[in-house]
Amino acid sequence: MVGNAQSGAKRKEIYKYDAPWCIFSMNWSVRPDKHFRLAVGSFVEEYNNKVQIVCLDEDRGEFVVQSTFAHHYPTSKIMWVPDTKCMFPDLLATSGDYLRIWRVHEDNEVKNECLLNNNKNSDYCAPLTSFDWNEVDPNILGTSSIDTTCTIWALETQQVMGHTSAVSGRVESQLIAHDKEVYDIAFSRAGSGRDMFASVGADGSVRMFDIRNLKHSTIIYEDLTHAPLLRLAWNKQDTNYLATFAVDSVEVIILDLRVPCTPVARLNSHRAYVNGLAWAPHSSCHLCTASEDCQALIWDIQSMPRAIEDPILAYTAAGEINQIQWSSTQPDWIAICYNSAMEILRV
Repeated sequence: MVGNAQSGAKRKEIYKYDAPWCIFSMNWSVRPDKHFRLAVGSFVEEYNNKVQIVCLDEDRGEFVVQSTFAHHYPTSKIMWVPDTKCMFPDLLATSGDYLRIWRVHEDNEVKNECLLNNNKNSDYCAPLTSFDWNEVDPNILGTSSIDTTCTIWALETQQVMGHTSAVSGRVESQLIAHDKEVYDIAFSRAGSGRDMFASVGADGSVRMFDIRNLKHSTIIYEDLTHAPLLRLAWNKQDTNYLATFAVDSVEVIILDLRVPCTPVARLNSHRAYVNGLAWAPHSSCHLCTASEDCQALIWDIQSMPRAIEDPILAYTAAGEINQIQWSSTQPDWIAICYNSAMEILRV
């Protein structure tokens, strides 16, 4: 992965898609019959955003747009249903003003299945900063909002004579998760894999919750300066570890639930603000981070608690990287986006 975006020698290691607008969010499809398919969302200030579904044509060596649909506000996050066995319809979720569930039909036409709104008694909707889709039970989603709450949603799909009828959703529970805005939420694979989740927010804390008892939470970490924490991600193979970073920070913090409140590692090789992170889906000791310094860095953390000085791999893009995603079904591929470009990199 070490290289430069202009390098032609590694053409088969890098594929690029140029969108007609600035890309803000993206996500890999996990369906085994949809290799190299991603959804990308625009960031346009006008009330005129778009989501595209693109797929790599491996014969031509380029991405093809399969569908485009309107999404008034920018998507704060996009996720495909985490359904590797194709038990669910081909669903896609987006967050922005609301949580929306979309269905991709076999002709690649995309239709909105449902809009999930937990504030039906008011014209005001608190924007959703992020959401997560439970991998063990894809009927469960969790959203985070600037109104200090997290909401757990139960998705319902009904089978009628072999055909899937409309998808709907209902509020399972809502809780005030933080003292200020909540910026991210992520389910843990710990225990059954469906009950535990963590959140981060503007109060500078990482908090852990159990869906079965939302009256209590555990504070895993609090930033000493109360700097807002922007994103978090659980280690996919070892549920003791999670990573987070603060707003306007060059450092990624790794936490161990067995040693709460004290980071077990600090990754600080970036030279500009960190924008994204992703754990390897197949390894407990590898993590990728992305930054406005145009670099995507892969770290090996197996030497913890000894200090981790340098990443093991680095890739320099042609712009400030604002998003990174590691493919769970094709773990030798990572996707990054910067400006209007999305690149997938073989690692």
